[in-house]
Amino acid sequence: MNKPKLIYIAGPTASGKTALAIALAQHFKTEIISCDSRQFYKEMSIGTAVPSDEELNTVPHHFIQHLSIVDNYSVGDYRTDVLKSLKKLFKKHTTLIMVGGSGLYADAVMQGLDEFPEVDPAVRPQLMAIFQQEGIEILQDLLRQHDIHHYQRVDRNNPHRLIRALEISLSSGKPYSSYFGKRETPDFFDSQTVVIDWERDKLYERINTRVDQMIEMGLVDEAQGLHPQKNLNALQTVGYRELFAYFDGKIDEEFALEEIKKNTRRYAKRQVTWFRKYEGAIRFHAESSVNDLIKQL
Repeated sequence: MNKPKLIYIAGPTASGKTALAIALAQHFKTEIISCDSRQFYKEMSIGTAVPSDEELNTVPHHFIQHLSIVDNYSVGDYRTDVLKSLKKLFKKHTTLIMVGGSGLYADAVMQGLDEFPEVDPAVRPQLMAIFQQEGIEILQDLLRQHDIHHYQRVDRNNPHRLIRALEISLSSGKPYSSYFGKRETPDFFDSQTVVIDWERDKLYERINTRVDQMIEMGLVDEAQGLHPQKNLNALQTVGYRELFAYFDGKIDEEFALEEIKKNTRRYAKRQVTWFRKYEGAIRFHAESSVNDLIKQL
């Protein structure tokens, strides 16, 4: 008997994942699981490009704006919650769609998670204090000293990722990356990844246009409302960090908006690199026919 299938739509930011996921969900008469970790939080809508109400009402969506920025929610929590949902949803559907640019979260669902040791609860507050007082460069230097392998592959502009790796390394005395490769892969479904490809120049043009649209929609006001909570982990992300620096008087508004575009392009480049590792993935050119993809699936 064939196992149910999870189709994962991957791709860099602004590549058209939402539209493709909805088209496939409509074809397969199924539902969508989000794995965009930025879209989990109900206070962050514009800066995370949450699907519109019309899009959300087209097909059922799960794991979008189901948390608050004050909630602590790890990739392990996400994996546990999604696997529970998949077991329920696969009773109704033989195919489900997962979509989002957070490859780490998608991998946790499809391939399992590595097991890490308990950490010293005093370490994280110390690292957070270092970050707040001295900046992200200190965290980057610390990780380079303690785990050069992970330093070379992690998103070094994401303080949450840096702090997580450092708290494991400092608590255990072993590199964070030494705990990789010890995972259990779920066996009650099969998965197929589809990676959306764009020429770089066109993708960067789409990113710049999207940022302009976010500004028109009120991103500055949204970020202003979140500024008092700027140190929360959920807000350490592109689109908000730059505006917080503007509100703090460190840079002017025009520079902040250009930094958002630049850092979003850098983020997209890292996503492209991450998704390049997926062997057996269907590479779907963004301007190709969805019907051709459906035939492949």
